[in-house]
Amino acid sequence: MKLFTYFRSSAAYRVRIALNLKGLGYDAVPVHLLRDGGQHLASDYRRINPSGLVPTFQDDAITLTQSMAILEYLEEAYPQVPLLPKGAVGRAHVRELAQIIACDIHPVNNLRVLKYLVRQLGLSEEAKTDWYRHWVIEGFQSLEAHLARHLDTGTFCYGHSPTIADCFLVPQVFNAQRFDIDVTAYPTISRINDMCVDLPAFKAAHPAKQPDAE
Repeated sequence: MKLFTYFRSSAAYRVRIALNLKGLGYDAVPVHLLRDGGQHLASDYRRINPSGLVPTFQDDAITLTQSMAILEYLEEAYPQVPLLPKGAVGRAHVRELAQIIACDIHPVNNLRVLKYLVRQLGLSEEAKTDWYRHWVIEGFQSLEAHLARHLDTGTFCYGHSPTIADCFLVPQVFNAQRFDIDVTAYPTISRINDMCVDLPAFKAAHPAKQPDAE
């Protein structure tokens, strides 16, 4: 297995967590999003991933370039350590939580969006940060409400073992904290994150532990 990754990429962070939870070894190939004008934009890398984004995951003959698709593939191909509940209702709920992060929060505070706000639209760094915080806070308010009201929320986002939802939650909290967002304002999110980050699989996936960490 090979994972093209960037240490601070939320999407790559999700995949690293899932691989670790499942006990799957892989070769990490760093792709720096800032160095050399963005190594993800180089033609050599675009031949692997035409989207010019990270992560890219390779396993035997398959190449996947979206974190949700990668995690779904890992769940089906390597089911020994499940990251989805057994029942259809529970599985749908876990996917719902993950997609609140992947679809509602992350896209509007992705690095390429933040760079566009400054370079093309002329926003100041302060205005860019306000944009980031607005959408993360709005998204966290929604996610907190979902988690707080659902009867299946347990030690983790669903029940008492990590799921795909937790793989998505922790990187988003990490990014929020980088921008000085007080996650203690969201007690369920904060509690679950605190539980996750103490687990070996999450610790090993942390950006500071990656070979390209700065």
